[in-house]
Amino acid sequence: MKYFRLVWAGLWRKKVRTILTMLSIVFAFLLFGLLQGINQGFNQQLQRLDVDRMYVTPRNGQADPLPISYYEQIKAIPGVKAVAPWTYFGGYFQDARNPIPAFATEARALFEVYKELEIKPEYLDAMEKTRTGALVRDTLAAKYGWKIGDRVPIGTSIWTQKSGGSTWYLDIVGTFGASAYGGGFPSFYLNQSYFSEAAAFGNHQTSLYVLRVEDPRQAASVASAIDTKFENSNAETRTESESAMMQRQLKQVADINFIANTIAGAVIFTLLFLTANTMMQSVRERTSELAVLKTLGFSDGKVLVMVLVEALMLCLFAAAIGLFLAGAVFTAPQLRAVLGALGMPTIVLVMGGAIAVGLALVSGLPPAWRAKRLNIVEALAVR
Repeated sequence: MKYFRLVWAGLWRKKVRTILTMLSIVFAFLLFGLLQGINQGFNQQLQRLDVDRMYVTPRNGQADPLPISYYEQIKAIPGVKAVAPWTYFGGYFQDARNPIPAFATEARALFEVYKELEIKPEYLDAMEKTRTGALVRDTLAAKYGWKIGDRVPIGTSIWTQKSGGSTWYLDIVGTFGASAYGGGFPSFYLNQSYFSEAAAFGNHQTSLYVLRVEDPRQAASVASAIDTKFENSNAETRTESESAMMQRQLKQVADINFIANTIAGAVIFTLLFLTANTMMQSVRERTSELAVLKTLGFSDGKVLVMVLVEALMLCLFAAAIGLFLAGAVFTAPQLRAVLGALGMPTIVLVMGGAIAVGLALVSGLPPAWRAKRLNIVEALAVR
C-alpha cells in the first residue's frame, strides 16, 4: 500500500494506548475463539455421530439402572444388528487420584457396535475365554506400562465383591485403538458376566444398552419397538439415536450455544466502545496533522480511507493473534484428553475475521467521517 508507513505511524503515535487496546482485542478474540471453537466443535462432533447407533437408557434418568435381563430381549427385536450392555464400573489404579474409565460389557458385541474401535480378533476371542479378562485402550496401557498378560488391581469405591473385597484383579488380554473418537472414549472393559457373578450388589443391572441397527431407516421403528416392549414395566426405557442422546445430555448441563453467543456478544459489544474511543482520541489528537495532509493535496476520501485502514489494521492484527492463541489452546494435551481432537473449526476463523472487520468499520467510521469533514482553516487555527 502506497501510504502504509503513514498509516502505521499514525497507529503507533501513542504506543502505550495502542498496545493496551490491542491486548484488549487479543484477549476478547481469544475468549471468542475458545467459546465458539468448543461450541462449533461440539456441533461438528454431533453431526459426525453414527446414524445407526442407538442408546437404550432408563426413562426416569440414568440414576435408575436397567435389568440385565433386557439384553436378550432387545437382541431379539427385528432390526437390531448388535447390542451390548454398558455398565459403569469406574474404579482406579493404585490410588483414587488415578481414575480408570472402566465399564462392564459384552466385548464382541460392543466392538461390533462401535466401528471406530480397532482391535485384533484374537483379543476378542481371548476376552471370551478369560473370565477375569480386560481389554485396555493402547493409550491407557502405555500410560501405566501395562502389557498383555499383566494382572492389574482395579480398586473401586462402589462395586464391592461378594467376598467383601473392594479390589478387582483383572487380566489384560488385549489392547485396542480408536480411529475416530477423541481421547475421552472409555478405555477399560471387563466382562459383564464376570461383573454379574462377582459383584455384591447391582449384578443383575446395567447402566444402559448401546445397539446398532441393521438399517438406519429402521431406527425409529426399532426405538419404538423397544420402548413399547418395556412400557409399563418397573424399568421403562428411552431409546434414541446417538446424536439425540448427546444433545439432550448437553442441554441438561447447559445450553452451550446460548452461553457462548451471549458471552462473546457481550465482550464484542464492550470492545466496540473501547476501540471507538481509541480511534476518536487518535483522530482528535491529530487534527492539525490531518489538516496539513489535506493542505498537501490529500482528498477528503483519501483521509477517510486512511483512518479506516488504521482501524482495520488495529482490529485485524490483534484479532489474528487472539484466534491463533485460541487455536494453540485446542492442541494442548490436557484439553484433548477431556474434549478429544476438536481443533479450531474453520467457521470460527471466518466468523472471527468478519467480526474484526465489522468492529473496525463500526468503530472507525465516526472518527474517519470526522476527519473527512475536517475544515483546514479551522483545524490549523486551533493549532
